[in-house]
Amino acid sequence: MNNSSLVTHHSSLLLEVGTEEIPARFVLGGVKQLRDVLEKFLTDAGIDFGEAFEYATPRRLAVIIKNVSDKQKDRVTEVVGPPKKAAFDAAGNPTPAAIGFARSCKIDVKNLMTIKTERGEYVAATIEEKGRMTNDVLSESLPLLITSLQFPKSMRWGSQSLRFVRPIRWVTAVLGGDVIAFEIDGIKSSDMSHGHRFISPFPFEVKDPLMYVALLSDKYVLADYNERKETILNEIKKIEAAHGCRVHEDKELLDLVTFLVEYPTVILGEFDRKYLSLPKELLITVMRSHQKYFSIEDKDGNLMPNFIVVSNIKAENSDIVKKGAERVLRARLEDARFYYEEDRKHPLWDYVEKLRKVTFHEKLGNIYEKAERTAFLCSFISEKLNLQSKEKLLKAVMLCKADLVTGVVREFPELQGYMGMIYAENSGEDKDIASAIYEHYMPRFSGDTLPSGEMGSIISLADKIDSIASFFLLGLSPTGSEDPFALRRQAMGVINILMKKDIPIPLDILIDKALQSLEGYSPSIKSLTEEVMRFFYQRFEGMLSSDGYSHDVIDAVFSTKGRDIKDIAGRVDALSEFKEMPEFPALLMAAKRVYNILAKAGKGILKEDSLTEDAEKGIYKAAAKVKESLKEGSYTALFDLTLPINLFFDRVMVMDKDPEVKANRLALLSFVRDMFNMLGYFSRLAG
Repeated sequence: MNNSSLVTHHSSLLLEVGTEEIPARFVLGGVKQLRDVLEKFLTDAGIDFGEAFEYATPRRLAVIIKNVSDKQKDRVTEVVGPPKKAAFDAAGNPTPAAIGFARSCKIDVKNLMTIKTERGEYVAATIEEKGRMTNDVLSESLPLLITSLQFPKSMRWGSQSLRFVRPIRWVTAVLGGDVIAFEIDGIKSSDMSHGHRFISPFPFEVKDPLMYVALLSDKYVLADYNERKETILNEIKKIEAAHGCRVHEDKELLDLVTFLVEYPTVILGEFDRKYLSLPKELLITVMRSHQKYFSIEDKDGNLMPNFIVVSNIKAENSDIVKKGAERVLRARLEDARFYYEEDRKHPLWDYVEKLRKVTFHEKLGNIYEKAERTAFLCSFISEKLNLQSKEKLLKAVMLCKADLVTGVVREFPELQGYMGMIYAENSGEDKDIASAIYEHYMPRFSGDTLPSGEMGSIISLADKIDSIASFFLLGLSPTGSEDPFALRRQAMGVINILMKKDIPIPLDILIDKALQSLEGYSPSIKSLTEEVMRFFYQRFEGMLSSDGYSHDVIDAVFSTKGRDIKDIAGRVDALSEFKEMPEFPALLMAAKRVYNILAKAGKGILKEDSLTEDAEKGIYKAAAKVKESLKEGSYTALFDLTLPINLFFDRVMVMDKDPEVKANRLALLSFVRDMFNMLGYFSRLAG
């Protein structure tokens, strides 16, 4: 007997999907999906494999997997069929149910067995499945795996029936030295790949998957996206060293350009110094957003008339690319200068009236009306806080959206707020007003800077709460992963401002006031406050949980239905610290004795003069003292209740035969429980 047929061989696998240029923001997610589905398939198919590597450029998504077994493992599976009483008659002969089950399992009916389950006896079949050759298995399955990839946007291209992010031009599929043969939408797989579209466009053969990266490098393609990123960074550092400058660090732009090119060449360009008179962020945005260029500043932080472009060509062609990039940028900068100069011909206040023509939402009026609602809420907040700058605050509110109708912001929406600040300063507005216009959008995202000024904080708070209340009014609250109006992000901004700024107004009162300004849009608006509060609580709980606070502490504090965000955050922090103290277990045990006995008791009226036992008087005196300390925010005073509670339960019969004595003692314990509840419901704590 020849035993060589029993030996399993291992080979490397290459799967490359070649396409037209995929949008840069989709490339990384696409190749990670390809790797994941391929690894999962091999695992599910019983095919052993080793380490996997992913490679991606704008024109290709590729995965190499080492040590792939040349065949599947043999499998033995047990399949449960019908109940025994349905499979065999009284004489023990197989019924049609048994015969049909055996046929579906491709075994003789006499090979069926009986097994015992929780539901009784059933017939079952043991199916032995011989492993197939890996190449054959992949040949059948790879087309489906490729077409299963999900992208934010995909479509049918031309006359093709396949939906994909971009048209597929070739598929390279090799296991060992053999092609994995299949066809996808008229394109046959092969061992041929393609080099750089312009520098080395001809197809080339890949017999060994492990040579794939080196072969592509010879064809002017750096397949490893991390290598491309490092190449770009190293070239930038050389330019910085040679010219004594600093290229603005921009991780998002770096990731973007990494997936825009296959063979990066970093080029230093320049523009006319006259454009440096434009606002700094406007210049940076023109270079970054429209052209994907990096901006540069000198050692003092001043913007220089230079930029970095990452090109997809050989270095010897840099001059041509440089001149083209400079020409295009000059046109963009000229447009920006035109819009900026046109905008400055009018004071910022002139743009406010134009907000009436900009729709906030078709059912919620225009931006001017939103600004008025925000001003209404800001006015309420300023009165509550007794602000001296109310007039400036309300002026800033009405100006804060005015830049939306300026030429620059229409062209560069990401500059809203910043350009409002610049135009306010140019119009001679107070610096606090200009700063508030810029800061009222903060925080824009998780981890973003909070407004530094009081006016910016109040306007940001009011603007965000109005937006959330408005969309809840229309029934457009976030659902699942859908949040088209970014209400979750805005809620997090509100929570962070209330946590870290000195605005001691309960959140439900702010929501009530925001809804009050919306009463003209709906008659049934009052019931919304609790719904909106639940939405905020969910965000707040998630934020505290991600910050490392335990679920039971969060639950204990939130169960008290507090409305002051800063107070809730402080109590969560305090209770978390309590749990780490050595004396806390004894306090928790004492507290739970109180909660347990009151679980089914009503709220009675405590009569102090009816307390006769020393232990009764002792626990009351201790609780009254704790109450005074709690008013000053000293939660550690609760530890003074441990001993009086234990003495009370050891020496006093709570459930006295006299109904009045019993009721008074329960009311006393209810008073004690109220002290714990000022921090959190201790009954919800683990331990």
